[in-house]
Amino acid sequence: MLLLMDVFGVRPYLEEMARRVASWGYVVLVPNVFYRDGSVAELLPQGPQDTPQERAAYFSVAKPRIARLTSEKAVPDLRAYLEVLESRTEVRPGPVGVVGYCMGARLAMRAAGERPDLVAACAGFHGGQLVTDAPDSPHLALAHATAEFCFGHADHDRSMPPAQVRALGEALAAHGLTATNEVYPGAPHGFTMADTEAYHEEATERHYAALRELLDRTLRPGN
Repeated sequence: MLLLMDVFGVRPYLEEMARRVASWGYVVLVPNVFYRDGSVAELLPQGPQDTPQERAAYFSVAKPRIARLTSEKAVPDLRAYLEVLESRTEVRPGPVGVVGYCMGARLAMRAAGERPDLVAACAGFHGGQLVTDAPDSPHLALAHATAEFCFGHADHDRSMPPAQVRALGEALAAHGLTATNEVYPGAPHGFTMADTEAYHEEATERHYAALRELLDRTLRPGN
């Protein structure tokens, strides 16, 4: 299982999320996708993110990192992360799942399109800008994917408005992909992140249930 971070990086709470998924019987890799900008410790927020102001202040600092992680850089990285997973002795040969949060949802979609032979499950939660007019829009990767998809969107998310949610659903259907594409009522952008002010417990637990069902259905059918 490849778990792709949100903008706040690889931190104790993300490790907690990975341990929860691992407790279901999966090996989980959580890469620092901003490794070009610094180490995990160097990129961490310097204080709590429990108010909208603090969260916005950190995002303003981190936003350029997102812009620098172009698809040309991200795709080779994603190949390498998946190859690391395949090479681990504790990983049994077979399909892999990917899940991404916030910007990580875009990366998850690219991974599914890049390695359709390997990625059997792809999930994205409170992702933003999954469908754009750019020539490398994340949704274009669906043309090459074979995975089953699960998307849980934030409610009234300016980075993923209803028109984009509908367009994503249409793209999934156009490519004949099995998928769920749902808006979680009342859940703000970043709803899974308990170390920020956006945390929404009900939506978070719903996302864990959906993710576990997806992984169990696609990675260990019949078990």
